[in-house]
Amino acid sequence: MKKLFRFFSAFSLCIASVIFAVVLFGEWTIPDSIRLMENEGIHVNDIFSYKSTQEAGSASAASVASVSPEEAESYTVEFSVLHAIPVKSATVTVSKRQYVVPSGEIFGVKIFTDGVLVVGMDDVFTSAGAKNPAKEAGLEIGDTIQSVNGTKVDTVEELTAALHGGGETLELEINRDEKTETVRLTLAQSQNDGAYKAGLWVRDSTAGVGTLTYYDPQTGRFGGLGHAICDLDTGTIMPLKSGVAVETVISGCYKGSAGVTGELCGVFQEKTLGALEQNCSAGVFGQLEAYDTNARALPVATKQEVQTGAAQIVSSVDAQGPKLYDVQIVKVYPNSDENGKSMILEVTDPELIEKTGGIIQGMSGSPILQNGMLVGAVTHVFVNDPLQGYGIFAETMLEASGHTQTAQEQAS
Repeated sequence: MKKLFRFFSAFSLCIASVIFAVVLFGEWTIPDSIRLMENEGIHVNDIFSYKSTQEAGSASAASVASVSPEEAESYTVEFSVLHAIPVKSATVTVSKRQYVVPSGEIFGVKIFTDGVLVVGMDDVFTSAGAKNPAKEAGLEIGDTIQSVNGTKVDTVEELTAALHGGGETLELEINRDEKTETVRLTLAQSQNDGAYKAGLWVRDSTAGVGTLTYYDPQTGRFGGLGHAICDLDTGTIMPLKSGVAVETVISGCYKGSAGVTGELCGVFQEKTLGALEQNCSAGVFGQLEAYDTNARALPVATKQEVQTGAAQIVSSVDAQGPKLYDVQIVKVYPNSDENGKSMILEVTDPELIEKTGGIIQGMSGSPILQNGMLVGAVTHVFVNDPLQGYGIFAETMLEASGHTQTAQEQAS
């Protein structure tokens, strides 16, 4: 009897362990949000079943369940094991398939900030010793100064004039972590020249070179880089007031190697390609002034459609312009919340390796194509292995730009 009891105890423990492992596997592999195209089914491992808030009853996840745009814009699906043991819930959004034109063209970016970015603070040497007015006021590197005594400032010159013309104690409105705060700054009189100083290092603009990922042939809306333009000193995303994309000519490149990041060298031209309207963690977005309305558009893949295996990137690394190069997508992170690091890819094309050594600065935004779809864009290079780097999902870029619409929104 004891042996039988031990057997059943051990057997029950094994079953419980297996179920627990399956639940953990589901929690890890099933995404929190799923975007489906019209009439597309939900596809996860066959060991899971699901039940949605829109459909009566449950079905095996291997079957194809479609939701028309008339039925729902979004709904919730409950995944389970053996139709009884809950695993997790996911939000499903139904969309029309998006189509854009992959670019791969190099372009220059000029950004002017909304406010003035604090990039450093310095001591001011007074008759009473060293003082740091900015730090004493509670300012931090990465803050954006929006106004001084109620006067809006967007340039270094405007800030300098406001500081010198507002008295010894000033009221600054700043933006920190997307929140508005007010600080009081008391200037310190320099012993060297008698001037009142704030001890601030600030910046109001930046420029760089990147790659245009895509544009919409119907509207001219475009996206590029796949990551934000950040201040070089602080790493802070540059708050965009205005900006332009300009034509750029490649003058050469520095090849990358282990421990050394390569770089494309570009020369800005006078021609303006379009206006920048957004700078965020998923890239830069804006409106082109001129574009080919007849260019071939490709479907945009959902996160779930991106697979490990062969793919291609479209990059401009010399005067010949955009060209296809072979890569391998070696890992996909469908649940990653870190923009710009949705997948890992490896350059396998001998021609690209010979020209650049792999992924280099300036290639950020290069479209990633797989199975006839735009699946993402190159974002980062591994410093110790320039053949590998990260990419962002194309779907994430379109969502960030407001380009992606639900099926209901497009039907209306």
